[in-house]
Amino acid sequence: MTDFVTSADGTRIAYDRLGTGALAIILVGSAMNYRAFDPTSAHIATQLADQGFSVINYDRRGRGESGDTLPYSVEREVDDIAALLDVLQGPAALYGNSSGGALALWAAATPGVGERITGLALFEVPLTLEGEGDDGVELRTMNELVESGDRGAVVEYFMRNMPPQWLEGAKSSAAWPGMLAIAHTLAYDVAILDKADHSAWAEQWASVTQPVLAMVGEETQPIFPPAAEALARALPNASAVEIDAANHSVRPEVMAALLGGFLTGHEELATFAEYPDEPKQQV
Repeated sequence: MTDFVTSADGTRIAYDRLGTGALAIILVGSAMNYRAFDPTSAHIATQLADQGFSVINYDRRGRGESGDTLPYSVEREVDDIAALLDVLQGPAALYGNSSGGALALWAAATPGVGERITGLALFEVPLTLEGEGDDGVELRTMNELVESGDRGAVVEYFMRNMPPQWLEGAKSSAAWPGMLAIAHTLAYDVAILDKADHSAWAEQWASVTQPVLAMVGEETQPIFPPAAEALARALPNASAVEIDAANHSVRPEVMAALLGGFLTGHEELATFAEYPDEPKQQV
């Protein structure tokens, strides 16, 4: 049964809470995903609860059963995570999937919120490397497309650098109407990623001293490994690892096992492979 919490700006955020363990984790979804549209995260949450953890799986604002309040800001999304931490009444780790990983980083870097976050497990965060940003062109274009009301064009633009078969598959699937319904929120993900382009990562995320695990799949797109390695170099206590995953997705049982190890400090699992020739800190 869905529960709700009210964020700082009055927006109602919908969530499921599973498990009652002392160690807690909040699942921060990627672009497009929300609980009714994302069975993988639901399965991860269930399996983590079965392992004895407390888990919150929620709909990011503007998606699913969560409300929205304009104008959008990354800070408001961080407030949503703060409200979920209040629900747990204690600290928690964050699992950030794709662009949700960048949101998790911003939450960990926010005074008053980051101190309540015990660690970050990030899967294939599509960050542009330092010095390679586009000066906000993508964000401005996304916002213009959203304002035009052409939801199909918004999704197509967002997916333009992905393998073309991903977009064609989406258009021909039963999920396409649901993707169009939340197309405007893709601009939120672009804003979260764009925010990272404005100063050096080591400076803007200097306060993220929690353990950070930057994961990429064994089969993945070219953008993801360099971003994970750059995070491992820039953050004080981060490692980049390769996991059993492909095509920007991971099987629930694999991720649940990895997150369980991360939460307990026993993450040295067979599905991990550190990148060679890169100095890594142990999480």
